[in-house]
Amino acid sequence: MNKIWLVIKREYLTRVRNRTFILSTILLPLFFIGFIFASAYFSIKSTEKQKVAVSDSNGIFRNSFQNGDLITYEYPSDVNANNFKDKGYSAFLQIPQHYNSGVDSISLISTKQLGIDAEDKIKDQINDAIRNQAFLKNNIDKKVLDSINKLNEDQSYKFRTVVKQGNKTEKSNAALSYGIGYGSGFLIYITLFIYGAAVMRGVMEEKMNRIAEVIISSVRPFQLMMGKILGIAAVGITQLLIWIVLIVLLSSVSTSFISADTLQHAQAINNGMGAAGDSSAAMSFLNAKSTFLSANWALIIPCFLFYFLGGYLFYASLFAAVGSVVNEDPQEAQSLMLPITMPIILSFIIMTTAVGKPDAPISVWASIIPFSSPIVMMGRIPSGNVPVWQLIVSMLSLIAGFILTTMLAAKIYRTGILLYGKKVTFKEMGKWLFRR
Repeated sequence: MNKIWLVIKREYLTRVRNRTFILSTILLPLFFIGFIFASAYFSIKSTEKQKVAVSDSNGIFRNSFQNGDLITYEYPSDVNANNFKDKGYSAFLQIPQHYNSGVDSISLISTKQLGIDAEDKIKDQINDAIRNQAFLKNNIDKKVLDSINKLNEDQSYKFRTVVKQGNKTEKSNAALSYGIGYGSGFLIYITLFIYGAAVMRGVMEEKMNRIAEVIISSVRPFQLMMGKILGIAAVGITQLLIWIVLIVLLSSVSTSFISADTLQHAQAINNGMGAAGDSSAAMSFLNAKSTFLSANWALIIPCFLFYFLGGYLFYASLFAAVGSVVNEDPQEAQSLMLPITMPIILSFIIMTTAVGKPDAPISVWASIIPFSSPIVMMGRIPSGNVPVWQLIVSMLSLIAGFILTTMLAAKIYRTGILLYGKKVTFKEMGKWLFRR
């Protein structure tokens, strides 16, 4: 056990002190965090108020448009398509007399792009005005029409979804569950490839440089393989814990980076005074903290760490076995990796179904089978629909699968690590599995 610990220590310290590890673990997450903050900040701050001059030949649109925080409408008589900019307007909305004839068209003229959100807001105002005129032509009282419009603006109802299981009732957030499930499964999917490939490359380098011959003179092949696998696993856990700490710190101090004026501006946008797109961008960011913290992190984080570590250990031993039999031909490594990578890719495909349908038969079975459970189960857990017995069976099967794959991989590793200059086939590796 002491020799395994020495190998673990060597692998861990060598990789943690590497400049690439420091950059990818600290600077890269900080870069993305800064990018998200900057995007949300400039999305709120860069909202430019538009002043639109309206020319209505029929007069039916006059005073029909509702001014908002981002767009205001005026009806000057001395403004046209040629001088609207000199008069201080951002755009000129020209409504011809026969706007609904199929020949003439309503034109929005500006010297620069107003943006998709502003254009959509103006289109909505035009559609509302045309609809209101149609109601009035059909003898619908204007007071009734105004009361209906006000009812829509005030949103006179509240909507929520709850999940009831026995005597326990919880608020449901399908979008949050989908996002966490998909993100967790995708992260494990990526890390299986990254750290599994790191194990394989480490074994291949030691074999090609003949370092393995020196090491196994004092360490058994199984001890060397386990030390390398566990050492790289410790590197991965360290990286994930740093990321989790950064996320927790971000969620705790996110609102402190936003000024009170910005919060009030975003709240005004959320109240329907601006473009729909801006409302979504600003308020989605401002509400992210409360929504994010509403998830059952006491269950999600321990399960994520378990399935990350369990999935890595399950597949890392197989990657180590492949690295031990590969020589200098990269195509040989790719062909031998195919049986390992295919279950991982298939698991990711099933996970995309499991996040939306956690109770589907394929989602349940794939979350129990150890080849796919690390990815698929993390797609199901955030939904809160996983029975305890399924979670226990899944964890036990993954532990048993790790022990089995480690035993099988060790038999291939102890022979392949000292085998040079020969292309190994699956048939030959199969014989090594049953060699005493």
